[in-house]
Formats: sequence, structure tokens, C-alpha cells
Amino acid sequence: MRDQEPAPGHPERRLTTKETAELLGVKPDTVYAYVSRGQLSSRREPGGRGSTFDAKEVEALARRNRRESSGSSGSGGELSVRTRITLIEKDRYYFRGVDATELAARHSYEEIAEWLWTGEVRPGITFIAPKAAVAVARRAVDALPEHTGPTDRLRVAAIAAATADPLRFDLSEDAVLGTTRILIPTLVAALPPVRRAHRDEGPLARRLWARLSGRPADEASLHVLDTALGLLVDHDLAASTLAVRVAASARAHPYAAVSSGLGVLEGPLHGAASGLAHRLLLDVLDQGTAAPVVADELRAGRRIPGLGHRLYPGEDPRARALFALLKEIPGAAPALAAARDIVATTARHTPLHANVDLALAVLTVSSGMPSTAGETIFAVARTAGWIAHALEEYGERPLRMRPSGHYVGPRPPQPLPE
Repeated sequence: MRDQEPAPGHPERRLTTKETAELLGVKPDTVYAYVSRGQLSSRREPGGRGSTFDAKEVEALARRNRRESSGSSGSGGELSVRTRITLIEKDRYYFRGVDATELAARHSYEEIAEWLWTGEVRPGITFIAPKAAVAVARRAVDALPEHTGPTDRLRVAAIAAATADPLRFDLSEDAVLGTTRILIPTLVAALPPVRRAHRDEGPLARRLWARLSGRPADEASLHVLDTALGLLVDHDLAASTLAVRVAASARAHPYAAVSSGLGVLEGPLHGAASGLAHRLLLDVLDQGTAAPVVADELRAGRRIPGLGHRLYPGEDPRARALFALLKEIPGAAPALAAARDIVATTARHTPLHANVDLALAVLTVSSGMPSTAGETIFAVARTAGWIAHALEEYGERPLRMRPSGHYVGPRPPQPLPE
């Protein structure tokens, strides 16, 4: 024991980086990630060559990690995970404590992603994909059947890009961020363009537009798309985000973690919900009124897509922000009127507010995009949030995201089946 270390149990006992890592069950690099996030404090002792850590503080963090890994939250047994990324509270949501709708109003998608990852805004940043990665991803996506959905295309693109990156297993923060700044534009570039006469340059929203709509992109519409991407970057522990954190807990590399999120996103109750709202809007526009369309949905026992959100008793702030911008686009007027008709008609039965899926549907319908476009926007946007959560999880104890099964089957021993 070194002279500067008091005896065990002393209130000021200091631990080395190695001892701290062993007690927490993490790598030494992760110890410094805890320090950068304010979860641990460190200091250098006079004449010492490395940092030391307060033993009581380390032990308290280890206890918190053990409590989290048990899956107990104190609220009905649901899994609870500490995070510094997104807070949803009183019909508003915040990225790192900053109102997300205000961020989206003032900053581009790429700038918001950087804020989510690092806590810093880099004005004017644009994510650019290297030609080699794009070529590999495009070849894989082009080999898929024509009817393949957008989420499957993105998942294949992510896997293909991973095979071209021999450094993908480096999970240090700088390496993961470098990977992500390449992965997101690669996913977009791998999607087949609708408009052939386009240039793959400029903000990500402009490049994505060419893969969603055959119409030229006016600045107002691009602004709505970019804002939608920024608003959808993250939304706390949604189902797809939890899948990403489970993968990251098992130390899956970023491409694999994103692929896990894409697999969950495809469900009709998650990323694909905007497609249902898109088709509903088209039906209302075709009928000229929402009443018969809503009646058919209710008669079939289906919930009305694009309405209500379990985290927002009142208005979905993402929908409110997008509807305000959509009013400035002349071509969106018919779809906006149809959306208002849906809300008003349904209110006679159940008073529900429009959610972000209905706002996305207004954007995709009025821009001549297919019904799957909202799912694509959602997936591209949420990739940035998934990486933010993966980074947090890489800094935690490995394999902590493993709840215990509650077996309710027949008790053993049972006879062998005949």
C-alpha cells in the first residue's frame, strides 16, 4: 500500500484507476468516461503518475450500477436506466436539459446530433460519407428485391458498411463518434434516389429529400424536413432505443447496435406508425371528409393512427412544432385541412391530440413522398439518438441490461415427452 493511501475503511481512502475499474467491473477507459460525465471525481496525488479516486464515491457508483442491473426502478418493477440525454416532462421534452423544440428551431439536424453526443454545438457541421463506404453499402442495397422496405434497406446498408470498417470494434468515445459521423450519411447515400438529377452534397436533409420525393426541394420544405429530423433525434427509452442499449451492453459495435434499433423500429406501433397515418390522410383526401374514414377505422376495432401519445397527456410538442412550419408551405394546405378534420371528427368519440406521426404524414403526403417516407425520416433521425445511448451504455458495466426471467411454467421434474 502506498503512503498516500489511508488504511481500508478510512473516509479518505484513494483508489488507483486499475482498482477503480476492477471494483466497477469496467475498463480503465470507462473510468475516465465516468469522470467526464461528472459521475466520478479524480485527482492526482503529489508525485503520483496517475489519477486516484475516492473509495466511498466509487463504491456508491458500484451500488447504483448493481441496482440498475437488477431491473428495479421502484415504479411497478419496470426497468429504469439513468441517462443524461433526454427528459420528457409536462408535455415538453429536453435534450441535455435544453428544450428540444427550441434546439430544432435554431439548429440543423447535424448540429443537434453533435449536441446530443458531446454537449457541444458545432455550427455548420455536415456529415460526409467516404466513397468507399457508400459504394459497399449501395451494392448491398441494390441487390435487394424491389419491394424491400426502407428499414430493411437501412439495416442492410449498416451491416454492409460495418464489413468495410476493420476498426468497428474500437468502442472508445472518439472512435464511436467518428464511425457515426460516417455511418449516418452512408445510410442516406445507400438509399436509391428518386430524382436522378441531383447532387449528393449539402446538408443531410437535402440529400435525404432526393431519396424521398421526385419533386424539386424548395427551401421551406427542406427546412421542415431538417426540423423533423432534429425533433426525432431522440425520445428517451423508446423500444428501439432500449434494444440499442441492450446491444451496447453486450459490447456490440455501433453498426450492430444501430441494426438492433432498426429491427425494432419497423413495428407498426413505432417507426412505421407514420405510414398508417399517411394512408389515412390519403383516404380522407380521396373521400373529401374524415367522417366515413374514421368510422371505418373504429368499426374495424382499430385505433386512429396519428392521434394520442402515452407520454403526452396534452399536445405532442414535436407535432406542434412541425404543424407550425407546415402552415408556411402552400402545397401542404389540403393535407393540413384533412389532418384537422381527422382530429375534430375523432374528438367526438375520444378527445386526442395529433402526434408527430400525423405531422410527418402531412409532410410526406404534401411532398409527393411514398407512405414509407415517414419511417425513413424516423430511422435516419433516430440513429443519432441511438448512438448517444450506446455511448452512455459503453461507459457502464458490461451486460448489466439483463433482467431476470420470472418462470411460470410447470415445475420440474416433468416426464420426458413421448
